[in-house]
Amino acid sequence: MSGAPLRVLVVEDDPVAADAHALYAGRVEGFTVVGIAHSRAAAVRVLDRTPVDLILLDLYLPDGHGLQLLRALRAAGHTADVVAVTSARDLAVVREGVSLGVVQYVLKPFAFATLRDRLVRYAEFRAAAGEASGQDEVDRALAALRAPHPAALPKGLSAPTLEAVTRALRAAPDGLTAAEAGTEVGISRITARRYLEHLVTEGRAVRAPQYGQIGRPELQYRWLGGPVRGH
Repeated sequence: MSGAPLRVLVVEDDPVAADAHALYAGRVEGFTVVGIAHSRAAAVRVLDRTPVDLILLDLYLPDGHGLQLLRALRAAGHTADVVAVTSARDLAVVREGVSLGVVQYVLKPFAFATLRDRLVRYAEFRAAAGEASGQDEVDRALAALRAPHPAALPKGLSAPTLEAVTRALRAAPDGLTAAEAGTEVGISRITARRYLEHLVTEGRAVRAPQYGQIGRPELQYRWLGGPVRGH
């Protein structure tokens, strides 16, 4: 990817999640993170002193909704594009966000590959320059922003069960064993372990032996983003 890197501001009130999002964005070629803000007020301060091309915006901030921040930024003349990084699934909020310049939505929890895909597509859209020769070329430029069909899960795994296991793990700050996850979700230990191992493979969880009990140590799985905070 040629040219100056696109400057990214991460707006996220959870410090652990903010650092993770900044790490993810910084790993994508052509992007550089120029700031992290944990509130609307902090985001405004960064934007007033630092040029920004793209905001990774959480919608639930301690001093107001992310879209309220976005409306204020537009009124003040800030033109940075926005990728909403949130657990909000209200389609009315999605429509309002699009009208304010939200170019992509990334639903939590997500893997690095998901954000990377959105950022690469956004960069392709930004790189399109010149006058379109016709409708087809306009359509191709806009298509760069559209997300592909979700990647298929490994055989035998289902999206609803993966979401349930993910929620259980995120809600356990000290981590869970496969047996504990299975009990929490209502599936067998063996099945729970398959989903937990998938999360480890995706880079969303880590595992370590749990010692101190008689017999073979059991693996303890821990969510990398910390416990759920209502986002």
